[in-house]
Amino acid sequence: MSSFFKDKVVVVTGGTDGIGKALVEELIDIGAKVSTCGRNHDKLYLLQTQHPSAPLHTMVADVSSENDCRRLMEMTVKIFGTIDILLNNAGISMRSELIDASVDVIRKVMDINFFGTVNCTKYALPYIIEKKGTIVGVSSIAGYRGLPGRSGYSASKFALQGWLEAIKTELKDKGVHVMWVCPGFTTSNIRNAALTKEGEEQGSSPMDEGNMMSAQECARRILVAIEKKKRSVVMTFTGKRAVFMNKFFPKQTDSLIHKFYYKDGKLIK
Repeated sequence: MSSFFKDKVVVVTGGTDGIGKALVEELIDIGAKVSTCGRNHDKLYLLQTQHPSAPLHTMVADVSSENDCRRLMEMTVKIFGTIDILLNNAGISMRSELIDASVDVIRKVMDINFFGTVNCTKYALPYIIEKKGTIVGVSSIAGYRGLPGRSGYSASKFALQGWLEAIKTELKDKGVHVMWVCPGFTTSNIRNAALTKEGEEQGSSPMDEGNMMSAQECARRILVAIEKKKRSVVMTFTGKRAVFMNKFFPKQTDSLIHKFYYKDGKLIK
């Protein structure tokens, strides 16, 4: 990778696990100044101790809290002087059919995945405009195609992509680049941390992660896309096929998606 990221100030939300952590580590390796947040103090402390001499700022923050997001941006600017790139990575999923799910679970997913991005972007925006920087949303195939048992997650990603497209158009004359990336199935903690119908963490996943893209590879592809100023990126062949099929053959896609997610009439979680 080129020197594009060297000395740039990059905020990565949800930087303690999976893709977020891989992004933080990759950015440090290529010379960026990184600010990240998470809800777990111990994981943030471990990340800091793993990179003792790096220009890394960590902070306990919940992106669903507007005040936490404001403080994260203020502290980043206080420490590093500005913000060049915002990577809205923090997210949570769910595993429950609507008939069983609490509405509060869907609201929590929306608060983190959608409003978390709104909160962070709002408070980072003046600095990103000044630097003609970049805003990134980490989305999902669920932002193109609604997935059963993940209705709240799908809604949050549809909202995220529509919102990013809107502000991309708003910022067109200001030199700010806005993009969204859809990793597909990636080895990360998001499935284990997915919310059940009661709002508890699922704790395990039936998915075989052996053939999934690694978080490190996903992070590298995201950074290449930022440098190349891509509009959007769907990273896997399976994802590209799903987007194509859903656009041109929606009825058949309904059947294929149902077959993938249900076995003997029961949702595979």
